[in-house]
Amino acid sequence: MNSIWPRKYNIIGINVSATTYDEALSAVIDAVKAKMSACISHMPVHGLMIGAKDYKFRTMLNNFEIVAPDGMPVKMVLNFLYKAKLPDRVYGPEFMLRVCEMAASEKIGIYLYGSRPHVVCNLKKKLVELFPSLLVVGYESPPFRTLNPEEESAVIKRINSSGAQIVFLGLGCPKQDVFAYEHRKSIEAIQICVGAAFDFLAGEKKMAPAWMQRNSLEWLFRLLQEPRRLWRRYLFANSIFLLMLILQLTGLKKFKGKE
Repeated sequence: MNSIWPRKYNIIGINVSATTYDEALSAVIDAVKAKMSACISHMPVHGLMIGAKDYKFRTMLNNFEIVAPDGMPVKMVLNFLYKAKLPDRVYGPEFMLRVCEMAASEKIGIYLYGSRPHVVCNLKKKLVELFPSLLVVGYESPPFRTLNPEEESAVIKRINSSGAQIVFLGLGCPKQDVFAYEHRKSIEAIQICVGAAFDFLAGEKKMAPAWMQRNSLEWLFRLLQEPRRLWRRYLFANSIFLLMLILQLTGLKKFKGKE
C-alpha cells in the first residue's frame, strides 16, 4: 500500500487507521494530485462488528486505503491498545465538510451518490451554500435495490465522465463499503464512505450536540432519536465488541488482520 496512507492497527480483525482529520485530509489531497483511485471509510463499533462476523466484508475493509475511527470508542481503543495518542476521532460528517472545503479551494470536482432523491438534492444545495466555489459535478440517488449490470455500467460511466476526483458515498454500512470495494478499479476517483453524513448535512436528521460527541454519548442521542431501529445495535453489538476486545487484549483469541 502507498506510503501516503496512515498506519493501521488490528481491532478484532479489522485494520483500523490510527489517523487524524489533518493526516487523512492530507492523504486525500496527495492521492487526488497523483490521480489515484482509493477507498476510504469511517468505522464506528457497528461497522467493525459487521466486519468481525462477515469474512468477506472484513476482507474488503482490510483492503481499503483508510478505515478511519469514526466512533469515540474506536478512537479510545486505538489509544489504549496501541498508544496511538489520537486527540479525536475522524467523524464522517465532519471529514466530509473538511474535504469539501479543500475541494472548493483546489477546484476539485466532487460527486454525491446515495440516500433518497430529496436528501441528496438538499445536500448539494447545503454544500454549495457553505462553499460557494465547490464544484459538485454530479449527484444522484440510486434505487433501493441491487443494480443490474446495465445500470451499474451506466453509473460508473456517469461518475467517470463527470470528471469527479472525489466521490462521496452515502449508502449506509455495509452497502456503501461493498460498492466502493467492488468499483475500486473502475471508478477513477477517491471514494469516501460517509454514511449518515448525507442525512445530517442535508438537515434531514439532527446531529448530537458537540458536548455529547466529546463525551462518547452520541450513541445515546441517536438511540433517543431512533429507539426502535437502534436499540438492538447498541445493546448487543457494543456488548459483544467489548467482550471481543477483552479476548484480544488477554490473548485468549487471535483476530487475524490483513486478509
